[in-house]
Amino acid sequence: MKLITFNENRIGATDGKAVFDLTSRLGLTDMRHALTDLPRAAVAMTGSPDFGLEDVTLDLPITNPTRIYCIGVNYMNRNEEYKDNSAAPQYPSLFVRNPKSFAAHGQPVDIPPESEQLDYEGEIVLVIGKQGRRISQADAMDHIAGLTIMNEGTIRDWLRHGKFNVTQGKNWDNTGGIGPWIETDLSHIDVTNMTVETRVNGEVRQFDTTASMAFPFARIIEYVSTFGTLEPGDLIATGTPTGAGARFDPPKWLRAGDVVEVSVQGVGTLSNWVRAEP
Repeated sequence: MKLITFNENRIGATDGKAVFDLTSRLGLTDMRHALTDLPRAAVAMTGSPDFGLEDVTLDLPITNPTRIYCIGVNYMNRNEEYKDNSAAPQYPSLFVRNPKSFAAHGQPVDIPPESEQLDYEGEIVLVIGKQGRRISQADAMDHIAGLTIMNEGTIRDWLRHGKFNVTQGKNWDNTGGIGPWIETDLSHIDVTNMTVETRVNGEVRQFDTTASMAFPFARIIEYVSTFGTLEPGDLIATGTPTGAGARFDPPKWLRAGDVVEVSVQGVGTLSNWVRAEP
């Protein structure tokens, strides 16, 4: 079952073609309520569907997440891209993003007038469905309601404005994408060896598998929940593979008219087009 938010904050379930309106069928008005009772949402997918997927406008899967955590430098060969001879990290790098910095599937992402260095970063996102603090790795997957996809768009030159943080380059309005849905059926996915691929105008720029992660999903959940309680609807982006535009010589920044697609095995494809900020 795939959960969506659509048509101005209605909650739905889809099989990828048909849409079942959980707002009208179950009275759900907040995705977080659906995430905490997946069996009830699944039972509502009976009878005739309410819409075709092509007939609705998708919003961000969760329009009001309490937290969006992002893990940095998590694929083993990413550390080598920095060319600083540093050892592999012992702990995850971590930063947070503002929900307003993301666009929904099929919507544009913006190049701001202050910079031409908009870059792409394809990532797998953990969607929390169960509250927890100090969660063990053995219990971590029980707290994940599903997976979604992120283009963790970044304004590269603004990353260097701060001495010890990346907040400025990671939180520009409407520079990244999340979607198209939350895949809740993980029984067909090997989360320890699933692929993520980023394409720009059809050209593959990034490709790797979760087997290359320094910190797998369970370790990420364990680490983040140590210092803060995870709540249903929290999002954790798990890092991007090598191949971001900044790593080319010369760099390959996104330009107006480009189409960025991020495909995650077993989840789907997120697509956004690029424009100059209006």
